[in-house]
Amino acid sequence: MIEPVRADITQLHVDAIVNAANNSLLGGGGVDGAIHRAAGSALLDACQHLSGCPTGEARITPGFNLPAQYIIHTVGPAWQDGHHGEKQLLENCYRNSLQLALENNVKTIAFPGISTGVYSFPKDKAAEIAVKVMREFEYRFEKIIPCCFSEGDLVLYQNILSG
Repeated sequence: MIEPVRADITQLHVDAIVNAANNSLLGGGGVDGAIHRAAGSALLDACQHLSGCPTGEARITPGFNLPAQYIIHTVGPAWQDGHHGEKQLLENCYRNSLQLALENNVKTIAFPGISTGVYSFPKDKAAEIAVKVMREFEYRFEKIIPCCFSEGDLVLYQNILSG
């Protein structure tokens, strides 16, 4: 089941949350910074041992101080103009995160809007990509949660899922 919610992703009681990280995995702004702050300093130590993550790929760490058991870190593409592989890279973020979740027996997982903050991916295009890939994996999870920052984001996901 895909169930969008408007919530603070760091407070969700799920098996794994996904972090929209940068290539260094060492923290940043937005959801990345919020996850690092909520998880505590042990997350930074764990990420330093991962030696970064290329765009479109995913890495996993424990959740540390979060209610989630795991954090899956993925690096989304920065939007240029839609003609530089951004769509495929964003699909890869979702697909690789969900595959890594399956490999770690995750049954419930929450995603932020990957690349829709400082990376400027248009929210409508990003949500369509997210839902498309989530639907490919939906039957293998108890729940996949698009965790929305705003009411507008929530309505966007609800409309895509009902259409």
